[in-house]
Amino acid sequence: MSYSHEWFLSLLAIIAILITPGPTNTLLAASGLNRGVRSSLALIPVELCGYGVSIATWGYLLISLSANFPLLPHVIKFLCAIFIIWLAFKMWRTTLAIGEVKSSPVGKRALFMATLLNPKGLLFASAVFPSSTFVDLPSFAGQFLVFSLLLIPIACGWIAFGALLGSGRVPWLRPDYLQRGAALVLAVFALSIGMSALS
Repeated sequence: MSYSHEWFLSLLAIIAILITPGPTNTLLAASGLNRGVRSSLALIPVELCGYGVSIATWGYLLISLSANFPLLPHVIKFLCAIFIIWLAFKMWRTTLAIGEVKSSPVGKRALFMATLLNPKGLLFASAVFPSSTFVDLPSFAGQFLVFSLLLIPIACGWIAFGALLGSGRVPWLRPDYLQRGAALVLAVFALSIGMSALS
């Protein structure tokens, strides 16, 4: 597989995982529902910080452990594939819980902790970002810059999605349609990760 092909697949994987409903995206949508788009944009740097700390921690931890346990990256990738399939199945059967957090405003601390503890951080560190990302600080900074450029419009989209749900002007825009579409994308991505773990 060529480097450009790997790079393209990595970008697609980042987009697929970021766009998938989860605790962080639910909070962003809930903030858009409660406070509107403009007031919610201040949460995006908080999300970036949460992912930055999470991905860096997992990535450097896995790199240091892989020296003594060379099969560890393959095992982690395989477990990530199983987790993603479970997540896809769960998403297919449930609906987005934006309304459950509608009554309380979404704070920066809550969003940071939700993002920091989000399993997506481990997915990015172990299965999406190249291992060379965690060799030195410039490599991580370059990869995280690309990640950030993809995250910002997706986060804006989730905030706008929440605001649209609150407006009631788009009755056909239903969270369950979004979740089922995302579940299918996740299932395909899980198969790809599982095959790479076994190769």
